[in-house]
Amino acid sequence: MTIVRGLIDGLYSRPQVLLALTAFFWACNAIAGQLARGEITPIQHVAIRWFMVTALMWPFYGRQAIQALPVLRAHLGAVAGMAVLGFTGFNILFYVASFNTTAVNIGILQGSVPVIVVILAFLMRGTRITFLQGIGVALTLAGVALVATRGAPWLVLDIALNFGDLVMLAACLSYAAYAVLLQGRPPISGAVFFTFMAIIAAVTSIPALLWEMVVDAPPMPTWKGWLITLFVAIFPAALAQQFFMRGVDLIGPGRAGIFTNLVPIFAAGLAILILGETFAWYHGAALLLVLCGIAIVQRPAKS
Repeated sequence: MTIVRGLIDGLYSRPQVLLALTAFFWACNAIAGQLARGEITPIQHVAIRWFMVTALMWPFYGRQAIQALPVLRAHLGAVAGMAVLGFTGFNILFYVASFNTTAVNIGILQGSVPVIVVILAFLMRGTRITFLQGIGVALTLAGVALVATRGAPWLVLDIALNFGDLVMLAACLSYAAYAVLLQGRPPISGAVFFTFMAIIAAVTSIPALLWEMVVDAPPMPTWKGWLITLFVAIFPAALAQQFFMRGVDLIGPGRAGIFTNLVPIFAAGLAILILGETFAWYHGAALLLVLCGIAIVQRPAKS
């Protein structure tokens, strides 16, 4: 436990590294979702992983969480809202969308998160974006579109929104709202705050799990489904969410949100290595666009 905590603490002064790792772990989640098909249902996956995360976090931060209860009580409504938006709600919406639309649509719509973050940060907190940072956002979105359309971005014109697309847009809006609200979280450490959020996410996932059990009566997860969920609980959930919180603390939601555009880039690379997909020219071009866009957006606005 001490070694893991030391490694995490050592990274906490490097927001770009934290956010890049966050994007990588979330890309691993996309691959894990493909491997989990037929092994576990989306709602089972969401509910079980947050109970796993709670079990993983409590030995590290349970005592501190109990000590922080007086502070948390004053912000309980806001914390519960953030947990539902960023953890339970986003993940359920994401997995429902993945069963009702194409990978091309998911990739393009997921790239809208940083733009929604910038817009919501402006509307909710008055955070402004410079013209140069706007160019950076456009570059990263171009990179995402290049990957999502397999080097033919004009295909965007042929995509019509369906139920899955609308659900994915709702998922993007949900996570973007969480990212903006995260900057105003209670004055407790990120790890302790995340522990509370994981508990709330686990509890709020129960109604959806019960509904699925009554309506669909799905089978129990397979052993592979349990292993995939454990992997997701450790990396895309426990570590990535804490890294993202710290990144928002250090550089704000707008600049941190732009790193979301690395997710489809990393996911494409992992798909090549794990799922056997071939490397294409547009993967390299998109990576260059995204990295350039991130570098531009990281430039602080002039006062």
